[in-house]
Amino acid sequence: MSMTLLDAPEYDPNRDKRRRTRIISIVVLGLVILFLAWKYHNWPEEHAADKFFHALQQQDYEGAYGLWLHDPDWKQHPDKNKLYKYADFYKDWGPGGEWGVVKSYDVYGSGTPRGGSSGVIVEVVVNGRYEHARLWVEKSDKTLGFSPD
Repeated sequence: MSMTLLDAPEYDPNRDKRRRTRIISIVVLGLVILFLAWKYHNWPEEHAADKFFHALQQQDYEGAYGLWLHDPDWKQHPDKNKLYKYADFYKDWGPGGEWGVVKSYDVYGSGTPRGGSSGVIVEVVVNGRYEHARLWVEKSDKTLGFSPD
């Protein structure tokens, strides 16, 4: 037996309302997820810079050097780090360095250079100074370096 127009089920406005609510919820949730992914896409690199400046704030310069190299056991093989020795690091980042004793810091933001690259530039406000410290953080292993710009 075939169904005719007169046998159709009665219209349920609540069903359409639930369907519309579901679709809107999925779209809004998708937009929120996309926004959060965009906002925090450099979070691992910013976190590496945060750990580095925290070690400087605690005046743990050897620990900060290990974070810089991404090698906590750097003392076991000092010959491996000939390009940037601990003494040079201490001159740059220790109490007599450009930033002085780090009393406060705030990770300001980060960005990838135009044209793409293997790393991220992270800006940090140190001791409330107008000029920001800029660090290069490699995406692959979180090795730190001086920003190219």
